[in-house]
Amino acid sequence: MYPFPQAISPAVRTHVDAQTAFLNDMSKSLFRSFQQMCDLNIQLVQTLMEETTLASKQVLSADRQTEILSAATSRAQPTSDKLRAYQQHITRLAADAQVELSRVTEQHVQNTTRTARALADEVARDATEQTERGLRAQQETVRQFADPFARHGDGAASPSQASAGSQTGQPIPAGAQAGAQAGQRGERSATTH
Repeated sequence: MYPFPQAISPAVRTHVDAQTAFLNDMSKSLFRSFQQMCDLNIQLVQTLMEETTLASKQVLSADRQTEILSAATSRAQPTSDKLRAYQQHITRLAADAQVELSRVTEQHVQNTTRTARALADEVARDATEQTERGLRAQQETVRQFADPFARHGDGAASPSQASAGSQTGQPIPAGAQAGAQAGQRGERSATTH
């Protein structure tokens, strides 16, 4: 009913377990990196909100236009420094994530490769066995149907076929042999009348 065997071979189970462990560790590493990136973004937004609030207070409390301009310029430098620090954190997080992914890959690649090789060997062995079985079955079928007229119902050649075949060296088909026998009987009856 199903094209796949019901029992799972140990090689498949081992390979699936190795792949699952690899993907689990990889997803944990990616999730950790994503979480750190989100934390960094939240921290940046909080810092920018604080800076904006302080700048707004200074602008609203200023009496002269020069104080407004000095308040805005005094907050521009710390904000650009914070953005530069944010960019450095992102770069460091990306490098750390790449190192972590490389470590996880190194840790699992040998086991995964070994199990994949074992699975491929088993599949090749099974395919070879299936091919040999199929080839044997086809050869047997060809042998059974190679000369269907040379065999009688029980599998033995009839005596007239054997004698006719021995004269020419070739087996005579049953239909042709029956016609030849009827023709010989007709010649005998014509000579007797």
